[in-house]
Amino acid sequence: MTADNDATARIATLMDSDPILADSAFWITAGGILLLLMLSAFFSGSETALTAASRAKLKAQADRGSGAAERAMRVTEDSERMIGAILLGNNVVNILAASLATALLTRLFGDSGVALATLGMTALVLIFGEVLPKTYAIANPEPVALRVAPVIGLLIRIFAPIVSLVRMMVRGLLGLFGVRTDPDSHILALREEIAGAIALGHSEGAVEKEDRDRLLATLDLTHRTVEEVMRHRSQVEMIDMGIGPDRIVQQILASPHSRLPVYSGNVENILGVVHAKDLLRELHRVLRGEDGAAGREGGAGAEDGPGSIGDLDVLRVARKPYFVPETTPLDEQMREFLRRRSHFALVVDEYGSLRGLITLEDILEEIVGEITDEFDLDAEHPLKRLETGDVLVEGAMTIRDLNRAMDWALPDDEANTVAGLVIHEAQMIPAEGQVFSFHGFRFEVVQKRENRVSRLRIRPL
Repeated sequence: MTADNDATARIATLMDSDPILADSAFWITAGGILLLLMLSAFFSGSETALTAASRAKLKAQADRGSGAAERAMRVTEDSERMIGAILLGNNVVNILAASLATALLTRLFGDSGVALATLGMTALVLIFGEVLPKTYAIANPEPVALRVAPVIGLLIRIFAPIVSLVRMMVRGLLGLFGVRTDPDSHILALREEIAGAIALGHSEGAVEKEDRDRLLATLDLTHRTVEEVMRHRSQVEMIDMGIGPDRIVQQILASPHSRLPVYSGNVENILGVVHAKDLLRELHRVLRGEDGAAGREGGAGAEDGPGSIGDLDVLRVARKPYFVPETTPLDEQMREFLRRRSHFALVVDEYGSLRGLITLEDILEEIVGEITDEFDLDAEHPLKRLETGDVLVEGAMTIRDLNRAMDWALPDDEANTVAGLVIHEAQMIPAEGQVFSFHGFRFEVVQKRENRVSRLRIRPL
């Protein structure tokens, strides 16, 4: 009992010697500062979580029926308004906390309380109001965003008039310096964000090179045109109607392609496209002498017995040619192929002249890489790595395919093929043996046919 009485007496003595500690206003102010620090942590963590949360993940959860994810999606739709409301709340609580701390410490320590309040609140706000909540939020952005979204949504509605006024003032000030803000810019930059994330994932080892190439190629379909991937007319195998049915059948049987354009007179006069399977059916019908066989009008009928290859009318089975402009985007052309249930189109320029052809396989190869079948196995590969470290490349190989195969970054803005790039940079048609250096590579013309550069040797400098 004596010890208890002594302790009580000492506390009473302390309270009497320092009446400020006995004032209830002191403890209320201290509690207010603590509450304001907690609100500061809430605003800081909410800002980080809502800006770092993946809208794709939130959308996936919302599609599975998550109401919290839907609220978070609505809150983050207008990022400018959301950030304005959070910053308004955060600055109010931080300034109010600093003011209360200054008043409190000034009562205790006099004029030196201002410096102590500045140092103390800086440390408290930095650690507990900024770094700690933001570190936690950046580590768990989606879970934190789901929890804070309802409160932040309410604050956005409460602070809407003030935020709108501030936004008008900010945009007006930025407008004086010629800066224009676009609220939809994050939507327009979505493709670049995805491409950047894929490239970053590959550089960090999280995404394989093949996966990176396929994903980036899929994103590029919108920005690439038919002209960039088509087979040029000089490489297109075509059928001349003037050679006769027998030689036409021989040509189709010897061709590795199942669809061949048919022309008469000159290659610009395309009459149709013959599919090997259609020709085989017609040839079978002609040889059996069935009704409807081609070439029966002025001579033998079905009753005269089996026909011959000479009776074959190739145009009877030729399908109507499908022409597309060379400027058509690849994604649009792929959708058109699927809609028409067709895999083959002839490409023309703005004057209607034949430029080449494109198939659905050509577009798919832009995504998955080279597709070969039993007829392509013996074909010479357009790229060959030499023991010296050089690369032997066919001139007709596209720059995009070369970049994909070697993981290079040669520009393809001015030319589609490797030969075209050399001609563009050299500003001339080079001769065999000539060597050029540009874009960090050495290009040597190994073979040339007429005016076409057919083979080059390339080495990084």
